[in-house]
Amino acid sequence: MKNIQFIIAMALMLIVSNLQAHKVSGIVTSSATKKALQGVNVIVKDNVFSHAVTDNKGYYEIEARADAVLVFQFAGMETKEVKVSGLTFINVSLDPVKLLEDEKKEITELTVVECEEEISMDMVSVCEEARPAKVFGRTKKMAPMSTGMGGVANYRMAQEQFNREGYATIRENGFKKAIESPLSTFSIDVDAASYANVRRFLNNGNRPPKDAVRIEEMINYFNYDYPQPDNSDPFSINTEVNACPWNENNLLLHVGIQGQKLNMEDLPPSNIVFLLDVSGSMSSPNKLPLLKKSFELLLKQLDEEDRVAIVVYAGSSGLVLPSTSGDQKEKILQALNNLQAGGSTAGAAGLRLAYKVAAENFIKKGNNRIILATDGDFNVGISSDAEMERLIEKERDRGVFMSVLGFGMGNYQDSKMETIADKGNGNYAYIDNILEAKKVLVNEFGGTMFTIAKDVKIQIEFNPAVVASYRLIGYENRLLNNEDFADDKKDAGELGSGHTVTALYEIVPAGSNADNSNTLKYQTANLNNLAKKGNEIATVKFRYKKPDGNKSKLIEETIAYKEKRFDDMSDNFRFSASVAGFGMLLRDSEYKGDLTWDKVIQMAQNAKGRDLEGYRSEMIQLIKLSKSL
Repeated sequence: MKNIQFIIAMALMLIVSNLQAHKVSGIVTSSATKKALQGVNVIVKDNVFSHAVTDNKGYYEIEARADAVLVFQFAGMETKEVKVSGLTFINVSLDPVKLLEDEKKEITELTVVECEEEISMDMVSVCEEARPAKVFGRTKKMAPMSTGMGGVANYRMAQEQFNREGYATIRENGFKKAIESPLSTFSIDVDAASYANVRRFLNNGNRPPKDAVRIEEMINYFNYDYPQPDNSDPFSINTEVNACPWNENNLLLHVGIQGQKLNMEDLPPSNIVFLLDVSGSMSSPNKLPLLKKSFELLLKQLDEEDRVAIVVYAGSSGLVLPSTSGDQKEKILQALNNLQAGGSTAGAAGLRLAYKVAAENFIKKGNNRIILATDGDFNVGISSDAEMERLIEKERDRGVFMSVLGFGMGNYQDSKMETIADKGNGNYAYIDNILEAKKVLVNEFGGTMFTIAKDVKIQIEFNPAVVASYRLIGYENRLLNNEDFADDKKDAGELGSGHTVTALYEIVPAGSNADNSNTLKYQTANLNNLAKKGNEIATVKFRYKKPDGNKSKLIEETIAYKEKRFDDMSDNFRFSASVAGFGMLLRDSEYKGDLTWDKVIQMAQNAKGRDLEGYRSEMIQLIKLSKSL
């Protein structure tokens, strides 16, 4: 009897010890180079909130139960799972992604081709039979997918005859003469979808299509160390000017905005409608299954003051879950997990029903928002994109905003989703893995969900006495007419709680070898004394409205230049320049100057600064991966 009691006691002790978390640490190295890997993501399987990142010596620490499984993920490396088995120190060696010989051959046969004329997305199917336009073409089955940073889809897609991903054409901004066009006006952009989408392409062994690379979204994917606002305005303005790292004869102007970060207890209650695409195109593991896991993370941020409803659309639309208190998480999760993909895509009917549900549960002075999750393939039930945009704009003016989360690949309609978020006063993110979902829906919950300023516009007036010409880097689809700046009826971008927005200008100084501004035949420049004296490069103006306001407020600040060494500039300045350089190399930009992959890697490494989440380290690995492709 005593022996039986002893065995039972020991078994109970073993069970208890397995349930208790303890600290696990170790070093992660590359099997190819035998060197430590910085920026490796370490997570406890099935528990995304237990997460660590290796430091510059490859060291990590994480809390895990004795029976847990650790997942090690790094761009360009095979993901590895290791059982803890009660150990407290676990060293791991990661292998580079390897392809079979026939798969290497298939990658070399991937092509990007274009039609000879511009076409609309409605004509894509016709063009596919001849020569596809503005889409990323694939004629062979895909190579094995690298899981990359937290990747969910470690699988091989079946034979896929063509890839119908749609991207709006981007024609890069050129240089403008300050004497002829002293004003530069644009709407802010807090979207970050392009960076995550670019990461997906690179981790799968492919360079992204040029039009998938929106440099401003790559820059704004990262947080910058700007000070919180110290006045009544909801954001601070930060400017720096120094030598341009890819053209030593030019200058680089850095303009950064830091949105006020609201305390979680100060956030207003939310009326959220999940509008979920459950059509047949969403059946892949990196679409609806990843969507469900992502929304589980969001639900953890809600409480009894919040409301959640679920509307789905496929062959027809339907209300899966009426508006429910945020503390009834089991009920919401059950409705979410019961969803299955099938049918065609009636996007318009789903939009109308979602707005109807949001209006019926509208919270005054609350956060009323639809979160659309889709691969963007609206192919049934929508008469025109213009009709869809008018519906979204009308509901936006009534106080219901729209954010968009993109999923998947193959028929991913990036341009359509960007338009929806833009018209809906929301933001747009691409979710390629569960860690990106955590970044968007947990780490940046306030910025994603709560708008602190809307219709935010920037207008910069350059001083022709100092600036011969200038070029705005990125923001090609956010440009505004100069007269739009003071027009309160003109829609612009929204700023969320804690969000940062950064813009860069390349500047040709007056009097430099590239300065050919004094070439006008019938006009001469009459500059006032303010322009001729002092060191003012420009004056930057901002306009914004309160989330429920209709009249904008103006903020104005001058930008002076004091010469400093590039290496003495802030990490904000230097890292944002490295991201811009990365984007220009991916686009093979005519403005990339003397940039090389090695130069951009060095710039990013020297400016990485505090990288608690490992995002900057990951970008450095992606640049190295891009160099090798």
